Amino acid sequence: MQNIKAICLDLDDTLWDLAPVLQRAERVLHEWLAERYPRITARFSIADLRALRRAVEADFPGREHDLPLLRTATLARAAREAGYDELLAEEAFAVFQRARNAVQPFPDVHSGLERLARRAPLLALTNGTADLATIGLGRHFTAVVSAVEIGAAKPDARAFDAACRRAGLPAAAVAHAGDHPRNDVDAARAAGLVAVWVDRGLHEWPAALTPPEHTVADLHELAELLGG
Repeated sequence: MQNIKAICLDLDDTLWDLAPVLQRAERVLHEWLAERYPRITARFSIADLRALRRAVEADFPGREHDLPLLRTATLARAAREAGYDELLAEEAFAVFQRARNAVQPFPDVHSGLERLARRAPLLALTNGTADLATIGLGRHFTAVVSAVEIGAAKPDARAFDAACRRAGLPAAAVAHAGDHPRNDVDAARAAGLVAVWVDRGLHEWPAALTPPEHTVADLHELAELLGG
């Protein structure tokens, strides 16, 4: 692993458990809407808003990666259908986003990132909308490459190409580590990066995919694998 000159990390479900964060953010948003715009929550439950978002995606072909756009458009439609001004969607999305960034990193993350950052520059490559500065992890990273920024989401090869360009390195000199078998591991190795599966027990490895060459349980094992 001595040829590795930069380390690329997924965020959601690699550095924290995302599902409870999203569930809480949806509850916080729904409660906020109920207090200020009660006709929305009278018409739309949390499950209804999820279904509405899936319907809204059809209005934005090719923009499936742009989660802020889709969430804001969903809230705007909900407002319109409930008889409110669509402009409330921006404020509502900000409420959701604040709660979405209230994450609890896995126990190994703070110290593990410190070890990894001493080994090589760290980049984040994410399909999500986490704000590392707000979360308190931004100091460990030299760059964040997001699906919204580059117009493509993992497993699209363009996401990994963008990360390598940001690092200023060829793919073979970059290690990418993440939790998702297809989006992080299979796609990264197909793009020429050294791929590492961070197995937090959240996913079964699909039988249809070639097994990972490298598997770790946490960031300290990743640091040991990479020689940090």
